Amino acid sequence: MKRIILAVLVLFQIMPVFAAYNHFGIPDSSEIRAKLIERWFEASLETVRNNKPEVYYSSSGEMFQVRLEESETFYSIFVAPKTTITVDIYSERGKVSEEQTVFPGDIPGSWVLIKDKKTDKPIRVRYYFLQNSDVFLQFSPYGKIALADLIIFGCYAAKGVSTGIPFEKFYSFSIEQAYSITKTKLPWRYVRIEPERFQGTKQMAGVIREQLPNIMYTENAMYDENGQLVHLLTGKAFDTSLLEDDKIYLSSQGFLKWVADGLVEPITGGQLKREPLLEETVHVKETGRQGILSQDYNLFFSLNWIRNLASAVISVNTGTKYLFNQSGVDVTVEPFAAEINSNKTENSVTFIHDSGYQTANIKTLFYILASTEPETIYFGAVRRTDRTVVPEVKAFNECVLFMPYFETNGSFSCFVFMNGRELTLDEFCRRFADDFVYLTRVKASERFYPLSK
Repeated sequence: MKRIILAVLVLFQIMPVFAAYNHFGIPDSSEIRAKLIERWFEASLETVRNNKPEVYYSSSGEMFQVRLEESETFYSIFVAPKTTITVDIYSERGKVSEEQTVFPGDIPGSWVLIKDKKTDKPIRVRYYFLQNSDVFLQFSPYGKIALADLIIFGCYAAKGVSTGIPFEKFYSFSIEQAYSITKTKLPWRYVRIEPERFQGTKQMAGVIREQLPNIMYTENAMYDENGQLVHLLTGKAFDTSLLEDDKIYLSSQGFLKWVADGLVEPITGGQLKREPLLEETVHVKETGRQGILSQDYNLFFSLNWIRNLASAVISVNTGTKYLFNQSGVDVTVEPFAAEINSNKTENSVTFIHDSGYQTANIKTLFYILASTEPETIYFGAVRRTDRTVVPEVKAFNECVLFMPYFETNGSFSCFVFMNGRELTLDEFCRRFADDFVYLTRVKASERFYPLSK
């Protein structure tokens, strides 16, 4: 009986090591770090400088390097797993490719302790556990305990959450132990990766890409429910005698309708009607500033368009007619606790009614949406500011399609299509850095058949 009890105790002692590796699928350095506390983590900078980089093997056979790196005001102690990279070496004989062993400090399985140079006091510990190094878990000392943060692309999904655990415990805790302590306190659902759930998204993007060479951006152009090229605002047919038969002519709004038609056609056998997509969804006071400006500008044109368009797709999918305010298509989630800006933490305003999200925050937003709403694509309306008039005018005039997903290796990505062209999410964020984007959602589908040429 004593032997059985002893065996059970031993099992529980070793379980965190193997659970960490199996749960997250990443190398675990906890048993190695437990041996480094005195010489590396609690020693002064002067002492640590005398330590040369060291290599250790875990009991599971994973290789890690321990090393010191310094900046002007901080120093960091990394415990980083091995990986290999292919390097091209050029010489008079030509190019030769060879693999080299490296120990990056921000790949899955990396752990880092950051300390202040002047005081030698610890500032934080970070765990990297995903392919995207801009997503990580960190702990900071606060009195006798540690506070936890979950950071996603420069925004705090959770900040300063009390763990009730002394900070020094994280010198040797595995990522699995850190997860167990915080699983009910941090929004781990925001970083739950399921790459296999994006087949419809990827297939739709592939179909769109095939047609991009045939798409010609044309102001005010769209295809109506009869497949006829018409003016978006009036419904009047285009003079097609001057157009090429093998091209698809679409405006910014017409491009999103072309996508939506590709989703509904397999269900209805036809395309969406034009007039319902023009219905107003924003009502302002006639005597207010926006009401007065609305007499000369269509301030909410693209916002109305994406709301009505997404609602129409939902209505077809469910067989029930929904107005935009009944359909749940508006994206209004507010997952951010704060934003990191120039190494300073600031309160982050996320969703704003009838304005949407600041473009600076949408990369984090789409990461979270891909985790929590897989196989969903998003129609976007961009609100830009016209500063050529006084007073300046803010209006929704352009549309964009976002299709966030995870690669098979777990890394995050997002297809972005706008005005019949593809661009990266980073390019979109740079181009519209000072603007807002409003989002509506529809489900992706492998049954996607847009008008083709």
